[in-house]
Amino acid sequence: MPINQPSNQIKLTNVSIVRLKKGGKRFEIACYKNKAMEWRNGVETDLDEVLQIKNVFSNVSKGQVAPQSDLQKAFKSEDLSKIVEEILKKGELQVSEKERSHQIDNIYREIATIVAEKCVNPQTKRPYTVTMIEKALREIHLSVNALDAIKQLQEKKVIPISRAQMRLRITMPNSKETKKAKEKLTPLIASIEDENWDNEYELICLIDPGQYRTIGDILEKDIKGKGQIELLSLNDTSEGDIKF
Repeated sequence: MPINQPSNQIKLTNVSIVRLKKGGKRFEIACYKNKAMEWRNGVETDLDEVLQIKNVFSNVSKGQVAPQSDLQKAFKSEDLSKIVEEILKKGELQVSEKERSHQIDNIYREIATIVAEKCVNPQTKRPYTVTMIEKALREIHLSVNALDAIKQLQEKKVIPISRAQMRLRITMPNSKETKKAKEKLTPLIASIEDENWDNEYELICLIDPGQYRTIGDILEKDIKGKGQIELLSLNDTSEGDIKF
């Protein structure tokens, strides 16, 4: 699958974008969202079914195709299929503001439905409508704390349950400070998916959510803020990555 470098820009609309930052550059591919998720699940294996257009972009929304020199430098390959597969595997599936807002609305509605079923107005003894409860939740800027629920489920052993893991990309300058910081990070990491020491140090890994702040503190203190953490997914299930 040779790299296709058209001379003009390509305008794309209504696409799902998977973005990967590598070697100091941003690379994007235009996908069908459901197909991208199916590819990650192993259900779909045909890249032609996943991609809306067979190319790698520096910016999909502006139709800017990634220069071949950038692809070669970052991925050490001219095989477009391999490059696309790496972006699909490691990249962030971008969530639009409209889609994110819709997800939040659904959460509010689900919580409001439960509350409405279980509560009444103590003065009138009559139930509230879901809409009234939802409005009240938004007024108090509800922030749901699920940690207590998880803890109780674990203690009472109602069902087998554990915290899902975060999938991160950690990048740092290739330096002595980084090697020292890496030693501190290693005990905090549940598993390593990918690691390389090219122009900069890059680590793709899974961690328990409770370690996120500690890792951030190490990068801030030991790397003097030159390190970067990217949250690729909120858990290690295969529903697709979302931008944090």
